[in-house]
Amino acid sequence: MKGFPDLPPLWWLGSIVVIYAVKWSLPGWHFASGLLTTLSWILCVAGLAVIFWAASWFLRKKTPIEPHHVPKTLIVEGPYHLSRNPIYLGLVLLTLATAVGQGSLVGLVVTAALWWVLDHRFAAVEEAQLAETFGPEAAAYLKATRRWI
Repeated sequence: MKGFPDLPPLWWLGSIVVIYAVKWSLPGWHFASGLLTTLSWILCVAGLAVIFWAASWFLRKKTPIEPHHVPKTLIVEGPYHLSRNPIYLGLVLLTLATAVGQGSLVGLVVTAALWWVLDHRFAAVEEAQLAETFGPEAAAYLKATRRWI
């Protein structure tokens, strides 16, 4: 849709909507267990922690957090020392948490699809932008740090 904001949180929200829509329309395709609920909460807390930790570095460095904006600073500290895309990793963990918590096998497929979209539509494009903007410094970072984990 023209004019519709192409943002990772909206892709994430869409994935959550799909998981719940499938649960409501095909309730027999889901299973539940206390262990899955516990695992779901652990994944949820981990995902939120990673997102907030990573977002705090954008504030510290005073650089835009929104995709499709030219970064002012190359962030290589904090979670960016471990992963080039910790916010996207957090969104995938939140989707996985929802899939696991709902006992949704379809949700696992949705989680994989979200990962693919974030990887190809955003991460790869942003890394090219980093290389263009920061040159050899970005090249060294991209070589030294994994895209996901």
